[in-house]
Amino acid sequence: MAFGDFAPEWWPFSAGTTVVVAILTTYFITYQLSSRKIDPREPPVMAPIIPIFGHILGMALLGGKYIKNLGLRNRNLPVFTLPVPASRIYIVADPSLAAAVQRASKVLSFTPIIPEVTERVLGLDKATMEITRKNLDPAPGEERGFLADIQDMVYAWLGPGDYLGELSLDAAKEMRDEIAAYAASTGSASTEEPTDLLDWVRHLVTVSTAKYLYGPENPIALDPKLEGAFWDFDHGLGSLLMNILPSITASKAYYGRENLSAALLEYLERGRHKTSGSKIIQKRVDIALEHGWTLPGIAREELSFLFAGIVNATTSTFWILTEIYADPALLASVRKEITAILVERERERVSPSSSSSSSSSSSSSYHILRIADLRDACPVLAAVYRECLRLGSDTYSTRLVKEDTLLAGQYFLRKNAVVQIAGGVIHADESIWGDDVDTFNHRRFLDERDGGEKQKQKAIHPAAFRAFGGGKTLCPGRHFAMNEILAFVALVVLQFDMRPAKGERIEVPKKNDGVLPVHILEPVSPVQVVISKRADGFAKNGLDVEFVL
Repeated sequence: MAFGDFAPEWWPFSAGTTVVVAILTTYFITYQLSSRKIDPREPPVMAPIIPIFGHILGMALLGGKYIKNLGLRNRNLPVFTLPVPASRIYIVADPSLAAAVQRASKVLSFTPIIPEVTERVLGLDKATMEITRKNLDPAPGEERGFLADIQDMVYAWLGPGDYLGELSLDAAKEMRDEIAAYAASTGSASTEEPTDLLDWVRHLVTVSTAKYLYGPENPIALDPKLEGAFWDFDHGLGSLLMNILPSITASKAYYGRENLSAALLEYLERGRHKTSGSKIIQKRVDIALEHGWTLPGIAREELSFLFAGIVNATTSTFWILTEIYADPALLASVRKEITAILVERERERVSPSSSSSSSSSSSSSYHILRIADLRDACPVLAAVYRECLRLGSDTYSTRLVKEDTLLAGQYFLRKNAVVQIAGGVIHADESIWGDDVDTFNHRRFLDERDGGEKQKQKAIHPAAFRAFGGGKTLCPGRHFAMNEILAFVALVVLQFDMRPAKGERIEVPKKNDGVLPVHILEPVSPVQVVISKRADGFAKNGLDVEFVL
C-alpha cells in the first residue's frame, strides 16, 4: 500500500518528508520530557542527547569518563540530575554537598545497593541473597542482619587498635619475604631484561596478600594459575555487573570467578581457615555461618574480601613507584627519609667452634623499621601516596534515596533514585586543587617547612579527598592500606634501582579512565623498566629488616 492511499488529501508532504518530521517531532518531545524536573527544587537536569537511554549508553561506552566530563563541563553546578529509564541519578560534584550526603546516612544509604551488586559480581544464589537482604539498616535495638554484623566487625577490627597493628605487621613481613626472594633470585649480576612494573607489583602483592590473609595453604599458593584467574575476574567486573549472559559476554571474568570460588570452597571445606587463616578471616566465616550462609556462598563472599585486599594496594603501589622512579630528585628525597628512620641493630649469632665443648659468637647487623615512622616521619613519602591516590581515584560514592528528601535543605531528591558523589570530578576541580590539578605535584600535600605548598593554598574541604569515600561508608581498610603500601614502597626503594627499558627517563603513562572506576585506575600502557640492585651498594647483600609498630 502506498503512502498516498492513507494520507489525507490536504497533507502536503511526501512520505520521506513525513518520516523525517515524525522522527524530529518524537525526538523533540522525548528530549523535552527528559529535560523536565519532577519537582521545582530538583537539581538542574541534563537531558541526554539520545533521549531516555543516552546517559546509560554514555556510561556503558565511556565508563567513568562520561560522568567526569559532564561534571567538568558544568563546573558551575554543584549537583545535577541525569534522567535514566524509570529513575534518576543525582551527581554530586561539590565537597560541601558531598559532606551533606554523608551526614544524611539514614535516608541516603549505600547498604541497600550492596546486595544487588554482590549478587551480580559474585554469582550468589537466591537463598544466600534472601539472607543478605534481611535487616540491612537496623536501627538501635532492632534485629541485625548479616551485612550489619559483618560491616561493624570489619570497621572495628581494621580501625586503630591492636588487631590493625597485628595485621599490618603480618602484611609487611610477607611482603618483605617476597621481595627478599626476588632480590635473591636476581643475584649480583645485572640484567637488561625489561619488566612490566604493574605485573611485577601485581604478583608480589597478590601472593603476599593471599598468604597473610588465608595462610600458606591459600588457594593461590596451592595453584599459581589462580593468580591469573583473579586478575581476569578483576578486569571483567563491569561486564559482570551488566549481568547479560556473563558466561558468554564476560567469559574470562566469569570463569576466573568460578575457578577461584571453587578453590576457596575447598579451602573452607578442609578447614584451612581455622588452622592457618588470619583472625579476621576466621571471624568473617563465623559470622556468615551464624546467619545461615552455606560454605559455597561463603567461598564467593571471601572472593570479595580477597579483592579488597589486593586490587587497590596493587595499583596504588604501582603509581607511587612509577612517580618516584620517574623523578631522580624525588627518589633521592624519599630514600633519604626512609634511610633516616632505619635503626641499625646487631644480631648475635652463636655457632659451634671446632671444639665440641665450646661455641663462638659472631654478630651481624639488621635494621628496625617502624611502620608508624613511615606514616609520620616521612612527609614526602606520605605526600606522594596521597597525590597518587588523588590522581588515580575516579571512584563514586553511591547511595540509594530511601525516601523523598531535601539535600542540604535545598535540592529535592526523589525516592528510589541514586546519588553518586563523583570523586573524579572533585579530584579534577581547579578551584580546589589549583591550576596544575591534572599534574602530579606531591607538594600540594606538604607543609612549607617540608618544601611544600599547603600554606599557599586555600583550605581544602575535608570531603574533597575521595580516595577512601566518606561518611558511614568511609573505607574501613584505609589505615591498613596506608601501612601496607608504604611498607612495600619502602622495601623496594631501599633495595632497587629502576631505569626505563627504552629511553632516558621513565615516562608516567596516562590513566585508563574509560572503564567503570571500581578501584584505583590502571595505566593505558605498560611501564617497562629494568630493575637492579642499587648501584651505590646499599643492601647489596639483601636487606635484613624487622618491622615494628
